[in-house]
Amino acid sequence: MQSEAAHWQPASHVSEPAPGVFHVQGPASNWIVVRDLTGFMLIDSGYPSDRPLVLASIRHVGLEPAYARAVLITHGHVDHTGSAAYFANTFGTAILCAPEELAHVQGREKHQVTFGQVIVRAWQPRVFRWLLHVIKAGALTAQPATQARPWDAETLRSLPGRPEAIAVPGHTPGNAVILLPEAGAIAVGDSFVTGHPLSRKSGPQMLHPMFHSDPAAALEATRRFDAVSASVILPGHGPALQMTLADALAALRNQD
Repeated sequence: MQSEAAHWQPASHVSEPAPGVFHVQGPASNWIVVRDLTGFMLIDSGYPSDRPLVLASIRHVGLEPAYARAVLITHGHVDHTGSAAYFANTFGTAILCAPEELAHVQGREKHQVTFGQVIVRAWQPRVFRWLLHVIKAGALTAQPATQARPWDAETLRSLPGRPEAIAVPGHTPGNAVILLPEAGAIAVGDSFVTGHPLSRKSGPQMLHPMFHSDPAAALEATRRFDAVSASVILPGHGPALQMTLADALAALRNQD
């Protein structure tokens, strides 16, 4: 994984599955750039060590990081908040998350897989490789986004893509997905994914239960967007999918 990060290039890891929506696959976590005539914003921001990749991906699509209007955080895990403090401290970028997730994003609470949960599984090669990457990616020394503040519907609607947030608690207590209605796309964060270093499967799937604050609630909470219409799935891990959300959720629930 470390060699992949060292050789990571935006040209082969940035896709545009919907107009103005760029899905970026980092070495082990994804982020999204959303652009329209009003400017651009980020959804999530990778691990701390992904910062050069985040900056490179923004410049790859012809934008300057300093002009990001906001960074939206789907949830407070370190592989999604890694560059948030940098954007706030360096550029004064607004860092926004669900009110229920604010304490987590700011570092005042912790809803994260524990070292103990991982170490008992570290004899598995996939887990061991992932653990090494997490450590090298700065997960143990990450700076929380203390400047984060809660979003509201009006603030979100004023941002590029006119995003709408849907609360999906379970992965973390304040976990959310972000709908981009004008693009027909939905950023699902880790509510479900399409791949992960610990998984041998591809396509819509839940993360390993140890990653969820409440695994049963995490799956059940996906029903909160059963009625949402979207044809592009933007996960926090794995490739973007040109698939209706309804089909993705059906595939998610039909797994063995």
